[in-house]
Amino acid sequence: MSIEKFIYDAHAIREAGELDERRIAADPFVQFREWLDDAVSAELIEPTAMALATVGTDGRPSMRMVLMRGFDERGFEFFTNYQSRKGCEILVHPRAALLFYWGSLQRQIRSEGSVERLSSEESDAYFAQRPRGRQIGAWASPQSMPLSDRATLEGRVRAEEERFADRAVQRPPFWGGYRLRPSVFEFWQGRPNRLHDRILYRREGPNWKIERLAP
Repeated sequence: MSIEKFIYDAHAIREAGELDERRIAADPFVQFREWLDDAVSAELIEPTAMALATVGTDGRPSMRMVLMRGFDERGFEFFTNYQSRKGCEILVHPRAALLFYWGSLQRQIRSEGSVERLSSEESDAYFAQRPRGRQIGAWASPQSMPLSDRATLEGRVRAEEERFADRAVQRPPFWGGYRLRPSVFEFWQGRPNRLHDRILYRREGPNWKIERLAP
């Protein structure tokens, strides 16, 4: 079976939804919450997973999957090593784009905006509730740096486990959170014959302008 035929058959067994700019929420974060709740209710794997795109010092884009760890009217939060590739790129170019894709619902959401670090207090609070193994891993992994082999990483993990054997693991100074503050949202709903619904929100001062885009 060809890829095109496989995709067509997979979509054909589901009734496509619709997205009407006359009935969509005026606030994109309200609309996002509705769609996220649908993704959670559908028991999708990692519904908070999002592709995060940043720009390198050479102007080249890079992308990876991260987990959204919170959101409110200010934006979307994620956590990482500040010295990782994405951390270094954000430092130079503090703007990024992200994408949520929920294939079985035929939905995706794009967002673009500026990126800022969370406060130390916010990062400390999140780090404190992480499982201990992940806390140790944050210290042990020189994220995005070359490793000679897996054994080297495992040795670093053992060393950190010994260092914190009888005490709580504190957040590394090189690890913490970021918030992407959106200036643009695009909600995409799959429709038959590739005539998809695309609704764009663009921030204009304190308000959001809503318009439909051609598929």
